[in-house]
Order: sequence, then structure tokens, then C-alpha cells
Amino acid sequence: MFVALLLASTLTADPIPDAKLPFRPLAPLIGGWKCSGKADDSDKTIWGERAEWAWKFQGNDAWLTVVFEKGKHFTAGELRYDSKEKHFTLKLTTPDKTEQTFTGTLGEGKQKEPILTLERPDGETLQRFTLTLLHANRHLYQMSSRPKTLDTFTRRWLVGATKEGEAFADVAKGPECIVSGGAGTIAVTHKGTTYYVCCSGCKDEFKSDPEKYIQLAAQKKK
Repeated sequence: MFVALLLASTLTADPIPDAKLPFRPLAPLIGGWKCSGKADDSDKTIWGERAEWAWKFQGNDAWLTVVFEKGKHFTAGELRYDSKEKHFTLKLTTPDKTEQTFTGTLGEGKQKEPILTLERPDGETLQRFTLTLLHANRHLYQMSSRPKTLDTFTRRWLVGATKEGEAFADVAKGPECIVSGGAGTIAVTHKGTTYYVCCSGCKDEFKSDPEKYIQLAAQKKK
């Protein structure tokens, strides 16, 4: 009787939620980006940097990582989703190795474009980091701030990013990443068959358990 009850409980248990699901609107971020920044200061300071977004996996958890090359304000970061609090957390590391943590939500703009809006208190000031996906090959991220006593944010700087290796107005085409469902750009082989992944994180995840993702991909096609 106990075995029967245990089996019934196992069969009716809720499935493990897909940790990648909250990030689906942000899937176009995966890959390398050429970035051009401009500060809203008296000198209209400009600079260039590069960003590389990738998936990271640990057990049933999944999140996004970013590395900035020649980043003016940040060198790296990770974006996670808290399923209990229903919000995103972005931890960014500055060039002096200080960690800044922003929390917020993912919404939509007037054209249904994904907009990630995250904030952090900084003394008597509230900082706001906003990332807007304008197109599969273009996005913006900016920093704004306001005194806690006021309601209006003032932009401090803005960065425009374009996908590396793709025409400005192209829509991503081709194979699908077998792990995340994004655009597959890296070929991996298993038992003589070629599959595609979107980043080094998904490549490592696929290699850790290829049969799992091959079966999941087959189920999606049914």
C-alpha cells in the first residue's frame, strides 16, 4: 500500500518549473554586442565597449551572465529571476570591483518591446537601470537617477548595442538552440548528429547531458 501511495504521489507531483521561461523575452540578448555609449554630461562624453551575454546553468536553475569588454561602468554581471518574489535581480560589477544589485520587473513598451526596469537605492538617491530590446539585433541600456524626495528620473548615460556579425535590420534565422530555444549559432555533435546551441553556457549544459535535451527537443516536435 505504501509503495502504491508513493508511486501515485510521484506521478501526480507538480513538474519542475522551467527556470528559463521568465527569460524567454530576453533570449535575443544571447551573443556578442558592439556598444556605443554617450553620457548626459556637459562634455557629452562618448565611449565604446563590447558585451557578451550567455546562459548559465546549475542543476534545475538557469540565469543569464554578461561580460563587458572595455566597459566604462561595469565589467560583468548576472541576471536572475526570483520565482517566489516574481522579480529579476541584476548584479553588476564595476571596474573597481564594487558590486551593485538592482531589482525589478520585465514589462512591455508601446510596440510590445521587452523592457527590463531595475532599481537600487544609493544613499538619498534611487538609481534605475533600464534595458530595452528594440529588435532581435538592437537594444539599449541606460542609467537614470533621482533624489528619493522627487518623482522624476534624470538620465545619466545611454548605450546603444548592435548584434555582432549581423546586418542592422536582419531578423535572426536558422537553427534553434537545443537547450534554450534561442538562435543556434554554435554547432555541437553527439553520436554523429549535429545540433546547435546559442552560447558557451548552453554548449556546456548540452555536453553534460545530451540525451536529456535531445529527448526534450523531440517532445517539442510532437
